[in-house]
Amino acid sequence: MRSANSDDDLPEVPLPPWRKARKSSQPRPQLSRELIVDTGLRVLDAEGLDALSMRRVAQELGTGPASLYAHVSAKEELLELIYDRVLGEVRLPEYDPSRWLTLLRQCALELHRVIVGHADVARAALASIPTGPNALRLSEFMFGLLVDAGMPPRDASLAFDRIILYVCADAFEGSLHYPRMKALGHTRLSEYFHMYVSQIEEYFTSLPPDRFPHLSEHARVLVADGGEARFRYGLDLLFDGLAARMPAGGDRPGS
Repeated sequence: MRSANSDDDLPEVPLPPWRKARKSSQPRPQLSRELIVDTGLRVLDAEGLDALSMRRVAQELGTGPASLYAHVSAKEELLELIYDRVLGEVRLPEYDPSRWLTLLRQCALELHRVIVGHADVARAALASIPTGPNALRLSEFMFGLLVDAGMPPRDASLAFDRIILYVCADAFEGSLHYPRMKALGHTRLSEYFHMYVSQIEEYFTSLPPDRFPHLSEHARVLVADGGEARFRYGLDLLFDGLAARMPAGGDRPGS
């Protein structure tokens, strides 16, 4: 029988001075493919694609790289999984082949918005053909719109390929400015672009007019439009060409 003054009722005994208290450690999260992909995407967003590695992800998770390979075979697979996770953010409109041009343009703008929002993830899209579930969802929607609107499947395949390439290449070009921005000490992309564009305009203006009459005279016009305006202009050119190849009827430019 325990006495009234049991150990449970007594205050905690302090440690002897020669014994160090052990720091309580937080339990490590259980590794999973989803957790690894989430962590990889967080590293990519914060530090860029060059900083992403299996070792870097393992460091973030407080484990060794070898433990990651039970869930992800290599960095290449991790990149594919990360890109597909990003594509899951693309919001698709309601499917309607009679409005193929409007919906296809909406998908391209939405894809561009999502990719631009994740540092230089566009490099992962340019490196291989995405085949994850979210990539397939987007591909089925965009390719299906063209086919169901009446475009021959081969033409639709080539058109879809060029649309995706244009969107990803434009996003990739924009991402190339991030390391330059940081190297010059700018914290906001708008400030960096203002400085960069001003330098280009000044340089074009200074060109000898007798050798470069058009560049020197129209320097301001050459740099007037920002990246978003240039992207939309190119997209309109691409879709104008597609509309000209589509059988008569259905959605048209300007409708």
